[in-house]
Amino acid sequence: MTHRKIVSTAREAYGEIAPAFVAYSEDVLFGDLWRREQLSLRDRSLVTIAVLVAGGTTEQLPYHLRLAIENGLSTEELVEAITHMAFYAGWPRAASALDIVKGISESIER
Repeated sequence: MTHRKIVSTAREAYGEIAPAFVAYSEDVLFGDLWRREQLSLRDRSLVTIAVLVAGGTTEQLPYHLRLAIENGLSTEELVEAITHMAFYAGWPRAASALDIVKGISESIER
């Protein structure tokens, strides 16, 4: 099964100060874990977004929302998933995530 390479932003962001972090990001996280065949890239994106929203760690959410769209999720599906998560992860976390989705979808439409 051939997969397109997932472009990590780690090298650009941390390459000079944390080369080991970059290597783990590119080789282990996106090079190995994301390539395991038991879940599709689409499913991995949905799981990752759910964990980020549930944990209230939205700093990485814009990157992963864009990746999720590249991996086949629609904006409508992402909004529906986040709406569902509101009842399990908390309303404020879901609202914060929806603000980010709104910004991402507006930038994609331009």
